[in-house]
Amino acid sequence: MPKLLHTGQVIIDLVMAVDKLPQAGGDVLAQSASFEAGGGFNVMAAARRNGLPVVYLGRHGTGRFGDLARAAMDAEGIRIGITHRAERDTGLCVAITDASAERSFVSYIGAEGELTAEDLASVSVEAGDYVYVSGYSLLHVGKAQALVDWVLALPSAIKVVFDPGPLVDSPEAPLMQALLPRIDLWTSNAVEALKFTGASDLADALTRLTDHLPPTVLMVVRDGPQGCWISQGAECRHVPGFKVDAVDSNGAGDAHAGVFVAGLAQGLSAFDAARRANAAAALAVTRWGPATSPGTAEVDALVRQSFNG
Repeated sequence: MPKLLHTGQVIIDLVMAVDKLPQAGGDVLAQSASFEAGGGFNVMAAARRNGLPVVYLGRHGTGRFGDLARAAMDAEGIRIGITHRAERDTGLCVAITDASAERSFVSYIGAEGELTAEDLASVSVEAGDYVYVSGYSLLHVGKAQALVDWVLALPSAIKVVFDPGPLVDSPEAPLMQALLPRIDLWTSNAVEALKFTGASDLADALTRLTDHLPPTVLMVVRDGPQGCWISQGAECRHVPGFKVDAVDSNGAGDAHAGVFVAGLAQGLSAFDAARRANAAAALAVTRWGPATSPGTAEVDALVRQSFNG
């Protein structure tokens, strides 16, 4: 069976829930706080919980946060592809969710921001595998060039998934320009697609993305509670979302991406994989925390419920 090889960053989230963010120089009390594995872990956990073997191709640190990251991956059955630890600890992200279910982040990069060509040379990749590249990785000078060089050398039978994230807002950077022709699957939310293309609406963004990506690329753009759009070649389809009461949007996009790739790897059509991904994201926002993707049974149950209802 194909597997997902995730080249992004596993970090530790300090997750806090507040009524509202403080003003500059102010202070508020949180209703809850906990340390959770996050970042790239969210996508990997979602894929693994939905039946796809997963390998983490990133660095992990020496220290309390590195220990937390490895324990979380081990508990999910995620294989660590680069086994030796970095000398520094894994990084930390303060993730704050307010009463509107919107989240804000402040991140500090640790061991996960480094990766070498030697690290990647030891990795076994097979035809049909999915290699997941995060836009965050292109911002880390300690790993970006080695990662892009490795991805560009992969055989065409390896599918490259790209998630730009909120910080990659233009196709003009040299590493982005190098990577664009190799992307097989684009996954982002609507805001990211609009920023990347400079478009004024989502339909225009989907059209403009085709100017930068290969003709055969499959694009998935999430549109919050409305679901997502899938586009490939001349075909563009809306896939409706699921109505739920959201409490925390942290990790919902990651759940969507991981479950979508898992569906494709298991032979589903893009539309059916997107329906399952929409269901996973809908369930994820009803739960607190970053890695809240449901497993296969819960996703299937919600999809069946929508058909029967």
